[in-house]
Amino acid sequence: MAYIPRLKKEYKEKVISALTEEFAYKNVMQVPKLSKIVLSRGIGGAVADKKLIDYALDEMTKISGQKAIATISKKDVASFKLRKGMPIGAKVTLRGEQMYEFLDRLVTSSLPRVRDFNGIKANGFDGRGNYNLGITEQIIFPEINIDKVNKITGMDITFVTSANTDKEAKSLLTELGLPFKKN
Repeated sequence: MAYIPRLKKEYKEKVISALTEEFAYKNVMQVPKLSKIVLSRGIGGAVADKKLIDYALDEMTKISGQKAIATISKKDVASFKLRKGMPIGAKVTLRGEQMYEFLDRLVTSSLPRVRDFNGIKANGFDGRGNYNLGITEQIIFPEINIDKVNKITGMDITFVTSANTDKEAKSLLTELGLPFKKN
């Protein structure tokens, strides 16, 4: 028997039925699901120091468990000494089992390590059922060795769902374990 991530199994067993009750879906295929998680990080100092990109790619690879790619600039910006085609960031797109594994690690071990943590803000929805979360320090992830970090930077995590509204997406993410702040 193949390995199934804990959150994927929980989605099939509990989340689908809970969301069907809440929103009265007529078909199982109408129930929204998490389609991908995108981790991205911009490195401002990469224009001057090329090694920062390598550090960022290495850290993103460790955090996600999947190889990160460098993002390149689309146009020239003279005031930033930026040329078209220069690497200026790093990103990883997680789908399938690796996505559920990352979400499980984020909820159970990383977010509780944030200082003075009492939930994530619920105002990061974009109107189409996607949620954006900003993390200020990459050292909250247990995969990162604090002694080897050369600069503490943040990253953006985007949860892309198949939900049509923000309310459906929030219910889905809450059922999957994301700790939203109580208003």
